[in-house]
Amino acid sequence: MLPFIACFLLFLFGLYAVVLKRNLIKIVIGFSLMEYAVNLLFAFIGFRHDAVAPIITRLGGRELFVDPLPQALVLTAIVIGLSTTALMLAFVMRIYEKYKTFDINEIRRLRG
Repeated sequence: MLPFIACFLLFLFGLYAVVLKRNLIKIVIGFSLMEYAVNLLFAFIGFRHDAVAPIITRLGGRELFVDPLPQALVLTAIVIGLSTTALMLAFVMRIYEKYKTFDINEIRRLRG
């Protein structure tokens, strides 16, 4: 139960940064924290205590295996998350080149 609470708290920290912070870099970090929290939650859902890797070494054994599907989904989500983070940072750098600030309120004021 404690790992799920930790995932929820990590997600809330990311949500706090996205909703309440005015710096674009902090907002991107908040999105990344939210993504990592969801990935960690999926990894914890697939975990089973005293289970072995899902590789069948002998036939007829009644062993408890770890569920490989959440692990595969998390690996895919990590790749997609890395590309979206890179895209967000590229947008932030372009905004900085144009407005010379990371502050959202200042960007809205300068947009005119």
